[in-house]
Amino acid sequence: MESLTATSLLGSLTATATTFGLIFLAEIGDKSQLVCMALAARHRHRPVLLGALAAFVVLNGLAVVFGAGLAHWVPERVLAAVVAVLFAVFGLLSLRAEEQDETEEPKTFSGHGLFVTTFLMIFLAEMGDKTQLAVAGMTGTLPAIPVWIGATLALGATSALGVFVGRRLLRHIPLHRLHQISGLLFLLFAAFAATKVF
Repeated sequence: MESLTATSLLGSLTATATTFGLIFLAEIGDKSQLVCMALAARHRHRPVLLGALAAFVVLNGLAVVFGAGLAHWVPERVLAAVVAVLFAVFGLLSLRAEEQDETEEPKTFSGHGLFVTTFLMIFLAEMGDKTQLAVAGMTGTLPAIPVWIGATLALGATSALGVFVGRRLLRHIPLHRLHQISGLLFLLFAAFAATKVF
């Protein structure tokens, strides 16, 4: 009985580690990490990280429960259009930001606005993305809970890395330049999403 439990535990740990490694490598430099980086460079980092984590918890949960069929729930063109508009609005707002005193703490949305904005941006952008489909696929061959844990930890780690890099950028690049860079980045994401609409 003990050996069966040990084997089961070892299998779960292996599934978690495998999922973590694959998803972490797949997500490095992906749009969700870049979104975290751009937002954290201009705003308080905690709501950005918490919003990203919440989005990934939900997305991975849906992927594990519903498998690859999840991507077919919302038509890709509709989802791409919503993402394009969301990124374009945020990009334009970033580009319109005025120069600020470089010693000033980055402004943030009131209340839970930044958390909600980060959650929506990542949730919509990652719905049906390669990593979510990978999580859904791995659930078919590996235990569901370890896959969910590994994927969520991996995506949380890449988001935290993006937030860390974003905060570092603030120390080396003037704030108004970061506004312009992040604005252009979001507009590029919007353009990329728009290509899927037409």
